[in-house]
This record gives sequence, C-alpha cells and structure tokens, in this order.
Amino acid sequence: MLKSRISPLLFLLLLGISISCKDEKTKVETKERLPNIIYILADDLGYGDIRAFNPDGKIATPHIDSLAMQGMKFTDAHSPSSVCSPTRYGILTGRYAWRSQLKSGVLTGKSPALIPETRSTVASLLKSKGYRTAFIGKWHLGWDWAVKDSTEFGGEGWNAQDFDNLDFSAPVKHTPNDLGFDYAYGHSGSLDMAPYVYVENGKVTAEVDNITENTGKYTWWRKGPTASDFVHEDVTPNFFRKSIDYIADAVQQEAPFFLYLALPSPHTPILPTKAWQGKSGINPYADFIMMIDDYVGQVIKAVEVQDITENTMIIFTSDNGCSPQADFEVLAEKGHYPSSIYRGHKADIYEGGHRIPFIVKWPGQIQAGSSSEKTICQTDLMATCAEIVGAELSDDEAEDSFSIVPLFSDPNAANYKRKATVHHSINGSFALRKDNFKLVFCPGSGGWSEPKPDSEGINDLPKFQLFDLAEDPGENENLHLKHPEKVEELKMVMASYIYDGRSTPGAAQENADLNLKGEKWRQVETILSK
Repeated sequence: MLKSRISPLLFLLLLGISISCKDEKTKVETKERLPNIIYILADDLGYGDIRAFNPDGKIATPHIDSLAMQGMKFTDAHSPSSVCSPTRYGILTGRYAWRSQLKSGVLTGKSPALIPETRSTVASLLKSKGYRTAFIGKWHLGWDWAVKDSTEFGGEGWNAQDFDNLDFSAPVKHTPNDLGFDYAYGHSGSLDMAPYVYVENGKVTAEVDNITENTGKYTWWRKGPTASDFVHEDVTPNFFRKSIDYIADAVQQEAPFFLYLALPSPHTPILPTKAWQGKSGINPYADFIMMIDDYVGQVIKAVEVQDITENTMIIFTSDNGCSPQADFEVLAEKGHYPSSIYRGHKADIYEGGHRIPFIVKWPGQIQAGSSSEKTICQTDLMATCAEIVGAELSDDEAEDSFSIVPLFSDPNAANYKRKATVHHSINGSFALRKDNFKLVFCPGSGGWSEPKPDSEGINDLPKFQLFDLAEDPGENENLHLKHPEKVEELKMVMASYIYDGRSTPGAAQENADLNLKGEKWRQVETILSK
C-alpha cells in the first residue's frame, strides 16, 4: 500500500524535475542563440528631432520614443563624419573614412566603389558566423556601373549629361553583394543625385527611359536619368515595405539575420506622402519625420508579429546632423531646434554636425528605459557585432571600432575601452574628443554654418578651438589659451591616431594617400594645421 501511494508522488516529482530541466535547457539555448540585428539609419535627422532626446522638440515621434523607452538611448553618440558617405563607410567598416581615399566631401551617384572587396565589413563578419545579410536603401559608397565606352568615364555625376555613357542594361559590379550582403536592393547615392534607378543584386530593376528633375523648395532633385519603376515620392515607403517583407522571409530560415536599412530620408528631396502632408503643422520636413517615425513603428510591429522580439536587436540612428534644407527659420518660429542645445548642423565640425540620436533595443540584454552618457561612435558597430558573435578581429579590421556591449548591462561600464573619438567635417577638418574636452583643428565650423571655411575674416580666427562640453555644450567659449596643456595633449593623441592608422590597440596600419614613414611629424602637423 505504501508503495502504491509513493509511486504517483515519485512520478510527479520526476516529471517536475524533467520539465524543469527542459525549461533550463530552453533558457540556455535561447541565451546562446545569436540575435537578429536590424540597423535603421536615417539620413540628415538631427539629434533634436527626436523627442526622446529633446523633450522640447515640436515634432511627434511616438514610435522612436517608444523604442528608446524599451531599450537604451545614448545621449553622447556621434557619426564619424558630419556628411553621408564617410559616415556610411565608418559604420560598415569600423574605420574612419578619412583613412581611405575619401578625405573630404561625399560621393555622387556615379562614383566608383569606395570600399575594396578585400576589406572586411559588418556584413562579411556576420555572414562568416552564419548570418543572412541584407542591405536595403541608400548606399552612397559607390559601385561600378557598366559603361558603353570604356575609354570615356563622362563626368563625375553632378550633371545630367554625365550619365550618357552608362549602360544600365549591363550588370553593376563591386556592389554590396561583394562586401558581405547576401541580398542588396537600393539606389547609388542620395535621393537628389542621379541616376534614379534601383539596383537589386547587381542588376538595374527596370528600363531607364526618362529624364526627371524637380526644382521645388523642399522637393528638389537634380536632373538625371530615371527608371520606369523609380518614383521619388515612394522611395522611402518602398524601402520600408521591402524591409518588412525581408523580415517575414528571414524568420522562415534557420539562420539569424542582419538587416541594414539605410534610409534616404529626411534628406532632400523632402517628400512626405499625401497622407502625412500637413500633419505636423510645422513644415514638410517635420511631416517627413512623422512619416518616418510611423514606418519605424511598422518595422517594430513586424518583428512582434513574427514573434522574434526577444531575440532581435534593433538600432535606430542617423548618419549626421540635420541639413539647412529643413528650413531652420520656419522650424525655429515653431520653437523646434533640430540640433537641440548644440551648435551647428550637417557638414559642421561643431556638435550639431555629428552628435546624433542613437537607440539600441535588445530585450533581456538591455534594461528598458536605460540611458548612457558614454561617448560612442557609429564605427563601434563592427566591434560590437564581433563581441556578440564571438569573432576575433584582426589588426587590419575595424581599426576605429570599440565594442559597446559592456554598456548594455552597465551604462557607465569602466571596461568600455573607447578613450577618444575623432570627428570630421565636410571640408576635411578634424576634431578630437577626449572626456569632456573637444579640440577642433580649424577656425570656424569647417562646414556650412558661420564662420564658414571661406568666410571673410576666417584666417584671423584662432587656428585651434578648445571646448569643455560639460560646462559649455553650445561650444561658445574657446579655451585654447586658458588650457594650452590640454591642447598639446589632444594634438598628440590625434597625431598618434593618424600616424598609427588606427585608434584601437594593435599593429600600425596604413592610411590611404598618407605616407608618413620618415616624415612622421611634418606630415601629421600639416594635417592637423589645416
């Protein structure tokens, strides 16, 4: 009798232990599973355009704000450059673009490929660890168009006639597919740069049968060849639709996925769809941001619908500060400031040029509603992904990338290794940020705000600008005469970063077109004294 009474109890006990073991095994498997990674890059969106970063902002961004509340916002995040192409280079390679051939400015829609096929990217790194990888959006890093006459390049790509020699019926070479992306769909430059065609896995998607141009205040784009399936007003919605479809398809596969969604907006042309026109009550730029915010919400919803929220890391950020094309005067009349409390805007060496919104949501790994004040840079993506997937980076990979993984669990983590950050403006001017101090290696903005590089009296201004961002976030007081020792300290750090070809620990690497050997200090001083 005793035996018959104990057996059911023993059975239930053993069953409980079995279930418990299975639960623990499931937890371990979930923890060890590599996360899906979605990287959403806005274009020319200011730090102050998102309410989560600027509570006084006048543009409603509920979905992006919600993303911040569900994850971590980084309030001292920076793009490696204050303009498009060099930032995108830095994001994908973990290396400052001024180490490449691109020393200033941006590429056009016709420019040849900037990233060598031999250089590792975030995509190739993740692909080597079993990820499916996709690029959707604005590339702006050059690829190699087919030409009708190989002896004639035919212009740089700023004018409509520059494209007469391109053969849109032939395959495009040296595309994102050759840099680690399994799937690639997008256009070559900014949405105001011809040619206006979609390229999918190296092939133009439709006949190029038209020449279009727009001269509107907000809606302008340069005159150039346009494909039959390319409708400027629908480009941003199209990229979001493609991305949502990709997510639905990717979850059917066993492998984790990496989606790089590089938006062409709210960069010009500023084209909110009809449903969003006038919604902000401010101007078309504000309407456009509200539209983008809604689509970001749709991406988040797509992740939820596919039941992959818990194992998906979503990053939202911008490639540089807001452009004057947004119409700062009109925005200010409504009490909205795209750079928030910071000086300058897109193209500038000042904070408004490169301090950007940066949000990471990763349930179970990042505490909801957390915030970090640590200085990070978008070049940090590659080292971050390497740590997540357990990859070792070699000396010639990600030379300026530091993993921000330690900050996910501790916003003030002492083992986050970035010590200093290099900023870069459209005309090639440098700044170096270390702790609270920022040393600018040029007079004026180095960009589009006053004092501009070519403005009257610019040469009479001090060659260096030193700011204490803790006390003076608006960069109003130049302290270079008060703290000469800090100027010298930061100059030496910058010189070492240039000469060593890296800002991370490791063997020295070469910078393109900078032969410093034997002429170390003379050439470095020339660079720093621009």
